Amino acid sequence: MNKTPRASQARKRILETAEKLFYAEGIRAVGIDRVIAEAGVAKMTLYNHFPSKDDLVLAVLKYREEQFDLYLKQRMMEHQSEGMKPLRAFFAALKDWFECPDYRGCAFINTTSELADSNPAATDFCADHKRRFKQQLTEIIVESEGSQAKVVAPAISVLVEGAIVTSVSEGSSEAATIAEEAAFQLIAGVQS
Repeated sequence: MNKTPRASQARKRILETAEKLFYAEGIRAVGIDRVIAEAGVAKMTLYNHFPSKDDLVLAVLKYREEQFDLYLKQRMMEHQSEGMKPLRAFFAALKDWFECPDYRGCAFINTTSELADSNPAATDFCADHKRRFKQQLTEIIVESEGSQAKVVAPAISVLVEGAIVTSVSEGSSEAATIAEEAAFQLIAGVQS
């Protein structure tokens, strides 16, 4: 029984360390030995949990998705408690994310760009993540602005993805505000 908590703690430490390093420096730039050293685990411990780097990358992406979903929900709830409707709260949370000191864009876009076809499981997960994210955004749009706004949800999703990339390339959170304004112009067009 004592092995499970230790194993879980080691696995969590490996995931947290790899996620931080991969996001900050890139997946290809960070070797397994670096993850092992910074996580403070033995090589065998890492390989017991993740038989290959590809397995570790996929687990990190799943972990990142869970953590990002929690972050987004928490930030949205905080903004909604200030009286914002869900879609406004979403864009406020997006801007908060862009202003984080360690912000390097979307880990899933970065992974897809970096790995291309070299790790199909990871790039497939990234594509699935983007579909899930688009669905979450669509639900937020409908909840906030009504079912007629659903028709512009794909365009708003593209605005959000563009804002994510633009915020990195320009080093500014202003892209969230621009995307928000454009989104509400699209919504106004279908509500009139």
